[in-house]
Amino acid sequence: MTFPTLPPVIAEQALDLADELRARADAVPPPVIAGLSPRRRAAYDRLVDAVNRLPRPLMVLGSLVLLGSALVAPDWFAARMDALSDMPDALWWIIGAVLSLHFGARYQDRSQDFRREMATTAPTTRADVPRDSEADLLPDALGSGPNAALDAWRNAKA
Repeated sequence: MTFPTLPPVIAEQALDLADELRARADAVPPPVIAGLSPRRRAAYDRLVDAVNRLPRPLMVLGSLVLLGSALVAPDWFAARMDALSDMPDALWWIIGAVLSLHFGARYQDRSQDFRREMATTAPTTRADVPRDSEADLLPDALGSGPNAALDAWRNAKA
C-alpha cells in the first residue's frame, strides 16, 4: 500500500507552520493554565485518592497471577474456576454494579472537580481572552482559496 506524498513546497510550509505553533506554545502558557495553582488538600483526601488508585493495578496484577497459576498449577486453577462457575448470576450482576459505580463515581467526581476549578480560573468575559486568533498563525501561502464543495453547499442551501 502506498501513501500519497505532499509536494515538497506544501510539506515545507506545513513543517514551518508546525515549528511556529510549537514555538508559540512553548513560549508562554495560556492564561488559564498559568492561573492554575496546586490545590492544597487534606491528608484524608490524599489518602482516599491513594486508595482509589489501587483497584485497577490490583485487578491487572490479579489477572496476571491467575494466568501464571493456570500455567503452573492447572488443577488448582481448574478447581477455582469451577467454584466461580457455581456462583449465581445475581451475584455476578451485583459485583459488576459495585465496580461500575465505584469507577463511575470516581470519574464523575474528578470531572466535577476539574469543571469547578476551570470555572474559578477561566476568563469570564470575551474581553479577558487574549486576542490571538488562529488566523494570524496561518502563513499567507496556506490562505483560503476557492472551495468547490463549500460553494456547492451554499448554492444548494440558497
